Amino acid sequence: MNVESTTKTLNRKLAQAGLRSTRQREVVYDAILSKRDHPTADEIFTRVKSAMPSISLATVYNCLDTLVQCRLVKQVHLERESTRYCPNLSEHAHFHDDDSGEVYDVLLNQEILEKLASLLPQNFEPNSIDITFRGRSANEKAPAESTTF
Repeated sequence: MNVESTTKTLNRKLAQAGLRSTRQREVVYDAILSKRDHPTADEIFTRVKSAMPSISLATVYNCLDTLVQCRLVKQVHLERESTRYCPNLSEHAHFHDDDSGEVYDVLLNQEILEKLASLLPQNFEPNSIDITFRGRSANEKAPAESTTF
């Protein structure tokens, strides 16, 4: 996604929620989009500090809350760990590498999503699906790209 497209998306989603774009929100959003690595709030704070030295950790948290509320990023909760933030808004799972702590997207095709939804009791319909696989990479270095199942 290019910078202009990213800015337009951010402005549109904020406006739909009755909010306005701020420099802080832009910098935090850009920091999340700059890598597909599911950063924590502290990691995002470290990234944005060079572009905006006066930003506080509290401001980063407030920006993240707004971005989640506007559905620009998703929160990824892993047991007993800091919340991470994911810019991939499509339905997908995550793989958490226990050795490195890295989190990778696992894309789920439509057939898999339908099978998962069919496991629910009758008359239940999911709004979203959250699946996290935990384990270790079989390779020395985990793949940089997402895997589709």
